Amino acid sequence: MTKHSATPSTASVGLFWLLLTVVWLASLGVRGLIHPDEGRYAELALAMYQSGDWITPRLNGFLYFEKPALQYWMGAIGFSIFGVNDFAARLWPGLTGLLSVFVVGYTAQRLWGAGQLAALVMAGSVWVIANSHFLNLDTGLMFFLALALCGFLLANHEQASDRTQRCGIWVVWVGLAGATLSKGLVGLVIPSVTLVIYSLTTFDWKPWRRMRWSSGLLLFSVLAIPWFVLVSVKNQGFAEFFFIHEHFDRFLTTQHKREGAVWYFVPVLLYGFLPWTSLLPGAVWQVLRHRSASGFQTQRFLLIWTLFVFVFFSISASKLPSYILPMFPALALLVGRYLQTMSCKALRWHLLPLWLVGVFCAASWLLTERFVSKDSPLPIVQHFLFYVTAAGGVFLGVACIATLFLRGGKPVHALMSAAGGVVLATTLAMTGHDAYSNLKSSRDVVRQIQPHVRYDSEIFSVRYYDQSFPYYLRRAVTQVQYIDEFEFGQRAEPGRALSRIDDFISRWPVAKSPLAMLDWATYEQLKQRGLPMQVVYEDARRLVVVRP
Repeated sequence: MTKHSATPSTASVGLFWLLLTVVWLASLGVRGLIHPDEGRYAELALAMYQSGDWITPRLNGFLYFEKPALQYWMGAIGFSIFGVNDFAARLWPGLTGLLSVFVVGYTAQRLWGAGQLAALVMAGSVWVIANSHFLNLDTGLMFFLALALCGFLLANHEQASDRTQRCGIWVVWVGLAGATLSKGLVGLVIPSVTLVIYSLTTFDWKPWRRMRWSSGLLLFSVLAIPWFVLVSVKNQGFAEFFFIHEHFDRFLTTQHKREGAVWYFVPVLLYGFLPWTSLLPGAVWQVLRHRSASGFQTQRFLLIWTLFVFVFFSISASKLPSYILPMFPALALLVGRYLQTMSCKALRWHLLPLWLVGVFCAASWLLTERFVSKDSPLPIVQHFLFYVTAAGGVFLGVACIATLFLRGGKPVHALMSAAGGVVLATTLAMTGHDAYSNLKSSRDVVRQIQPHVRYDSEIFSVRYYDQSFPYYLRRAVTQVQYIDEFEFGQRAEPGRALSRIDDFISRWPVAKSPLAMLDWATYEQLKQRGLPMQVVYEDARRLVVVRP
């Protein structure tokens, strides 16, 4: 951007970020938690909060060792401060997503004076916004890896002082510890392999000598290792299950049933980085075209980081859309740097994605009938598409505003309009998605069955399990003929579940004030066998019954 481009005042910039922060955080609790991930992680945090056991994670009463405990600790702390509610459950991903924006902005400012640009790109990326408002592990992982990445870049900047190098490297080790406690060994693999590839391709080995290995490893050990030791001592079989089954088996095999084609993350990236996707080719070309004669190659390191994350998860046998989130801080830094070189006229062409998304969303109402199905009734689809259409109007509105700013030679104003508009539009669309909570959440289910629930009621989940059911009940349920991810826990504590439907049939007549959630097929089967049941809740996917 030219030196003559108009820049917003400090007051207007501060007001913008204040309003964005308010919208970002205030919208965390407007939707019900949905099955499976949100219900799972909320229940794990709730169990830790209720039991006071901060070492051993439990899901619906069972030992659960698929992931480290940091996410559950933060959720439990949120419940202790704000009470047990959906806002507190989502607070950690919401905070870490927002903090990632500020970490990226601070780093870009220190490196190139591009802090505002990089922060706007990060804050206005659809996938960062969406995952910051969805209870998952990958947003926290993204934050700690961004912390490690940015600390490393600042420590290796050619103008860094000794103090900056020292503090930057210690930030790296803190970030690595947080990433490891967020999701395990992947928090070490991504940074370490990136550094190896960078050094092999640039013949630059100086960053290795700046790592302060003695103090850094000590800091990492103090922060990351104690929980792994304590949980291993307290729970036999943890180490083998966590490190072998949940790392190597998950990466190499399809037993977790999350497989996808090698190009699985291509549409996720193209959609998730909107509205900045069209800037990616230019940002990459800028890196490939320029190479410093000496010193640390910051942009090349960022490009290697981005490519490795994408390839690593693309070849994995287990895939989920949120896995590539650690790419986004690096991409925001690269695109923020690239935006410094662009004129207002050139940037105007890159508003096209805003226009296209706006038109598509605004016209989505016309496709209502295409989305209707047995599992998605017409009223729910209409409710959701109303909000999507409103989001489309926001996209189109901010595209107009950004265009006017660019014509007036105000590129930063235009980018602020675009980023703020995308946050607002994405929040609107996600708010409308709450209509689906009736189908993918137990929030309203529990509200309706509450008159039938007593403090001593025995509650069953029969051949069906909604992860959010125990969370909204605020208690564990007895699983009947259901295993899935509970295999380790059920094997370790076999008395907590009923393995056969006949065991449930025998238990039902003598249970105290029993309730059961089940699907329609199981209901019909039990009805044919003469089990006395009264339906107190039903929807397209499930029912809740009580004993008459």
